[in-house]
Amino acid sequence: MFERRRRRNVPEEDHENLDRWLVSYADFITLLFAFFVVMYALSTINEGKYRVLSESLNIAFRSLLTDQKAVVTAGPPLSPPVIVPAPPPPEAKKEVDAGKSKRRDKMRNMARDIMDALAPLVREGKVRVLETSRGVTVEINDSVLFAPGQARLEAPSVSALAAVAALLAESEYPVTIEGHTDNIPIRTAQFPSNWELSAMRATTVLRLFADTGVDPHKLTAIGYGEQRPVEDNGTVEGRARNRRVSILIDSIAPQAPSEVLEELTAVPEDRRQKSEIR
Repeated sequence: MFERRRRRNVPEEDHENLDRWLVSYADFITLLFAFFVVMYALSTINEGKYRVLSESLNIAFRSLLTDQKAVVTAGPPLSPPVIVPAPPPPEAKKEVDAGKSKRRDKMRNMARDIMDALAPLVREGKVRVLETSRGVTVEINDSVLFAPGQARLEAPSVSALAAVAALLAESEYPVTIEGHTDNIPIRTAQFPSNWELSAMRATTVLRLFADTGVDPHKLTAIGYGEQRPVEDNGTVEGRARNRRVSILIDSIAPQAPSEVLEELTAVPEDRRQKSEIR
């Protein structure tokens, strides 16, 4: 009886709860979900505000270009406008066309006079007078001017070149004299290669022009060697055609030189204003 009552007063042992970690895990998942919801909300673009901004920028660009009386081709939203320059006035275009036509007529008259002065050589095929985009080119075969491998003018060619020089002395156009050879190499004490031979031949013609009355400031001599053939060097006829002296009468007046460094270092007005605003 006493033992039974004593056993009833002994407290029972508590059982350990093994599922308490689920509470912490659930809290963690909830916080993580809330974090991703906030991040998604921050990264979402408000399409309404984007559309309003795009329309405002387009209206601002159109009003600015209207004040400047420029022609604008509208691009997609937020893209820079394309400005088409206004065409030149009809009067300016007529003046430019008239100037080109006048120069063309003068060059054709000069070409006709040169052909008349060199008529016998033109009929023999030793001289060709060509009209190019730059002016008039007179091609003279080297057999008329020089002995093979030499740069001294033959006596009969001096009078022909003097007639051409008399016409060039009356014009205001610059003249470039080009020497050309075939691809057969030359190696002498005076001419180590075709470069020296072609340059010396061009210089010889230049000196005759200068001595005959052509302004030396208008004259330029260039030696191209074999680098600019007009025919195939694989045939005898082609090599003979490539050995020539070309006289280019340039109808395009050279432009005044400008310092490149100044253009590169110059700050445009719009950039200067932006830097001052900043």
